[in-house]
Amino acid sequence: MADLLTEEQVTDALTRLPGWRTADEALYREVQFASFPEAIQAVNRIAEIAENDNHHPDIDIRWRTLIFRCSTHSAGGITAADVSLAGEIDAVVESTGG
Repeated sequence: MADLLTEEQVTDALTRLPGWRTADEALYREVQFASFPEAIQAVNRIAEIAENDNHHPDIDIRWRTLIFRCSTHSAGGITAADVSLAGEIDAVVESTGG
């Protein structure tokens, strides 16, 4: 099982993850895209990354707005895998116009 990050480690990670916040033992980010197809393109790319990493975010799709939630359910909170996935999500968001 992955080790939970300390509050200090999470705070430090958030300095490198602009737009992310914590709530309910998870990392959250909301992103608005210019169009619904752009949002779905981002979801598809993130799905491929998540499958490759075998670590999957919760994604809420609301027209052009995506809400990402990263938490390691088996560990009961935020782990290094969640921080890494958040960074990968950021890269996709940047490249797809979010």
